[in-house]
Amino acid sequence: MNEPIEIGFMAFLAEGREGIGAVRAIADGHIVIYVENGGEFSVPNSAIRSVHDDKVILDASHLDRRLLNAIGHAHDREDPKLVG
Repeated sequence: MNEPIEIGFMAFLAEGREGIGAVRAIADGHIVIYVENGGEFSVPNSAIRSVHDDKVILDASHLDRRLLNAIGHAHDREDPKLVG
């Protein structure tokens, strides 16, 4: 089921994986995702696999290298002692 994307929805690369960012803006042909420690990135609608349960699932093969690099470092500043 695909639902309309809303600001604040979390973005993921796959079901059951950790979130990689949040939707900051919705525009014609793309959305803007904020990635922690990386900033804002434009994601083309062609990279969106599905939208459901307030989640946007993205297709990594349609994302640019800068965004993929930022995703790889999104959780670098988290304190591993706090993970429970």
